[in-house]
Amino acid sequence: MTRALFPLFADLHGREVLVVGGGTVALRKAAALLEAGARVRLGAPALIPALSDWVAEGRIEHRPGRFVEDWLDGVWLAIAATDDAAVNRAVAEAGTARRIWVNVVDDVEASSFHVPARVERGPVQIAISSGGAAPMLARHLRESLETRYDESLGALAELLAAQRERIRARLPELGARRRFFDRLLAGPLQALLRQGRQAEAQQAFDAALGEDAARQGERGSVALVGAGPGDPGLLTLRGLRVLNEADVILHDRLVSAEVLKLARRDAELIDVGKQAACAAIELTHPTDHQSTQQRIHALMLEHARAGKRVVRLKGGDPFVFGRGGEELEALREHGIDYEVVPGVTAALACAAYAGIPLTHRDHAQSLRLVTAHLKDSAEPLDWRALALERQTLAVYMGVSGLDVLRDKLIEHGRAADTPFALIENGSRPNQRVVAGTLSNLAERAAEHQVRSPALLIIGEVAALSERLHWFGRAPLGDTGAHYAAAA
Repeated sequence: MTRALFPLFADLHGREVLVVGGGTVALRKAAALLEAGARVRLGAPALIPALSDWVAEGRIEHRPGRFVEDWLDGVWLAIAATDDAAVNRAVAEAGTARRIWVNVVDDVEASSFHVPARVERGPVQIAISSGGAAPMLARHLRESLETRYDESLGALAELLAAQRERIRARLPELGARRRFFDRLLAGPLQALLRQGRQAEAQQAFDAALGEDAARQGERGSVALVGAGPGDPGLLTLRGLRVLNEADVILHDRLVSAEVLKLARRDAELIDVGKQAACAAIELTHPTDHQSTQQRIHALMLEHARAGKRVVRLKGGDPFVFGRGGEELEALREHGIDYEVVPGVTAALACAAYAGIPLTHRDHAQSLRLVTAHLKDSAEPLDWRALALERQTLAVYMGVSGLDVLRDKLIEHGRAADTPFALIENGSRPNQRVVAGTLSNLAERAAEHQVRSPALLIIGEVAALSERLHWFGRAPLGDTGAHYAAAA
């Protein structure tokens, strides 16, 4: 397994760096180091002509002979670029003993740092690394980026660097600066620089800065965003854009770490998850989350009133068992601007990733989304309606109380051999599907120790998971072969 690497850009200006080797690879590495302002110390018994010329010109220092540890005295890092694996390993071992970072060309295991593929546009550098596992892939990505970003990117970076202090003085608040850059970079500035129209580019910058300075003090806003069930690929494009504009993100406990990684790095992340919201269906004693919900309302109001862009990030969809309506009511009552970005609700995503069509001409003409977490009732469900045939039930938070759910459905007419599929961590890499019939629902869940987050699907369509599954492992258990065969 490839080790995770920590990316960084090192300031080597005026610092000693050792390159061991005297051939074309050493030449390439030395050239990159000189470009970064390093003082290059080159060690090798013999040098190719280009390196010899550099030594004669005083651009690099040469240590003749085979590698000795003394060459490492005073250096900040080293690169082993010889065609002798034993010499390269000796450099790596000596560097490790001295706590000096060493890169061994074409030897991932021996290297303590890797040199990435790079795209350079003036002061802007884009570095790409595969952790040494797939250098040709990194090269391919670099070539793609080379065609995507032209030299105007460097000119843009230089203009912004020259105006940095002016921007900070006019827009001292971080959120205001961020919004300024969002608007600026979406405008014509880079196109003007690409066309060599420097004066007009400066005028466009000045106009944008003046406009944003006048906007300071604008009130904030809140976006309710559905994060989907876990797979970050299911986040909508609008959801991604809003995440990248957010100053503050109030997220549920069930929002996956992979989705949170898509947020802007400097956004403030606040976990407002309700512990019991992920613990499952409670058919007799619903948990009261009012105090936690009031705290969420208070946080949204506090940060929006401070002029922040707030994202209320919810697992699934904000309007499907997500209390999104209550949160909008609180925002509207206090005059806070808001928008809603729908998400892929768990029933749709979990069923799709388990290969279960929620409706099917032969088995189910209707779909019911069910949760027992209703506000003011200890017995909220219409069991007679839920027990009707030829429909699909998608039960949110369905892990505990399964024996009660089974008994109630059978008592009100649902057949005991009705198939079910219990989908744990739907759409995530560790997804599991536990299958069976209504009669053994609770036992199957206990046998496989199913944990939240999980979604329960009850109905004839659940049997189709056995032959239509495509994501992750095959379902555990049997939903009743006669249903699957009939399909």
